[in-house]
Amino acid sequence: MNSRLEFAVQAVYRAGRSTLAHFRTGVDYSTKADKSPLTIADLECEKILREEISSNFPGEAILGEEQGATGSGDNRWIIDPIDGTKSFIAGVHTYATLLSFEENGIPVLGVCYFPALDEMVYASKGKGCFENGRKCHVTSRQSIEGSILACGGPTSMLKYGRWDGFESLSSRAMTTRTWSDAFGHALVATGRADAMIDPVVSRWDLSAMRIIVEEAGGMFTDFNGGDPFAKGDLELEAISSNGLIHAALLETYKH
Repeated sequence: MNSRLEFAVQAVYRAGRSTLAHFRTGVDYSTKADKSPLTIADLECEKILREEISSNFPGEAILGEEQGATGSGDNRWIIDPIDGTKSFIAGVHTYATLLSFEENGIPVLGVCYFPALDEMVYASKGKGCFENGRKCHVTSRQSIEGSILACGGPTSMLKYGRWDGFESLSSRAMTTRTWSDAFGHALVATGRADAMIDPVVSRWDLSAMRIIVEEAGGMFTDFNGGDPFAKGDLELEAISSNGLIHAALLETYKH
């Protein structure tokens, strides 16, 4: 494990564990401008990660969901303190703390930690993907038939015109499930789901998960098969899969 990845794993672990002080406690939350919830756990977790980065890599740029962008340049850290805040508020264990480092806008390392599950998934460019220290890989399923498919929430799927395609896929899959963004993509990377369909997300939701899925042998694109970051940082979309069924997934969403 290179020193930057080792730092990221340790920092995410410490920051992620801090959220457990508020988990299943009936934590209060406020509502942000985009109508998404915000808790003290989100703020504390991001604060810890920013302090760790600033202490170990002073001057490096950071983009965080809650505190925005600091510094400048194409090389930067991307923070999502709690991916799945609604799940966190509900006391559901599938929320995650995410951290990645990008060079020229492309993630070269990513860490995803599920504090309530104590499950750590991480990857770095060219070094593979690991779950709690064990190398992991996507599934080898070659067709939609019999597959396990995950997706974002039904409301978002309907709002962004992605539900009909998912309904078509569901009729062929063994089962479908709705999970938080990071959890769905992590299931793909660790071989527990064949694909995750994410209709609307931001860069901090995707950056760590992109390299994690790709280093596990999968594919990670937008709904047209292109770069999921092509539009910048906001209003993005993503499909991750084992790669073998990716073309079939994209075909379903052709207009």
